[in-house]
Amino acid sequence: MPRKYLRRWLPDHAAMLDNRFLRRFAPWFEHPNLFHLNRKSVAGGLAVGMIGGLIPGPLQVITSAILCLIFRVNLPVAILGTFYTNPLTIAPIYWLAYRLGVWVTGSSAAVQMVVMPSWSALSWSDWLPAMWTWVQALGAPLLIGLPLLAAILALCCYVGVHLLWRLWIYWSWHQRRKQRLK
Repeated sequence: MPRKYLRRWLPDHAAMLDNRFLRRFAPWFEHPNLFHLNRKSVAGGLAVGMIGGLIPGPLQVITSAILCLIFRVNLPVAILGTFYTNPLTIAPIYWLAYRLGVWVTGSSAAVQMVVMPSWSALSWSDWLPAMWTWVQALGAPLLIGLPLLAAILALCCYVGVHLLWRLWIYWSWHQRRKQRLK
């Protein structure tokens, strides 16, 4: 994988530990895989980002960071991986999770889809109960579909990163070999 390209965009370990809010958590960030760009760490970080991205609200990054500390995978990649869900994509992704849950549970899809509460129209203290009411209204299909979709996305990303990384290595070997033969 193009490590030089990724290193330009990702913060390094020292820069994150210079942050006054993160300094007190420095012992937790000492594992080298949290910031190292290798195949397993990046693949695991993206998988964690896929799982964290499906958590509603502003808890995505926090969940991804905690999972990175537990599984010792790349933290910046996981945080960037959560951004596949945004205001434009969250509704189709949750609809897909709901449909997946309907398919798995075998329940009828005739239940009226309840509109997700608006983040901008409500205050934080009003939004959380409204979000919980919304999740309860969707019931079992959504509560089963979300973790299932998160697992599917995480597995696909983990395998995909491993395959793309290997293809990149073969391509770079091939390019070096062509250069040597010239």
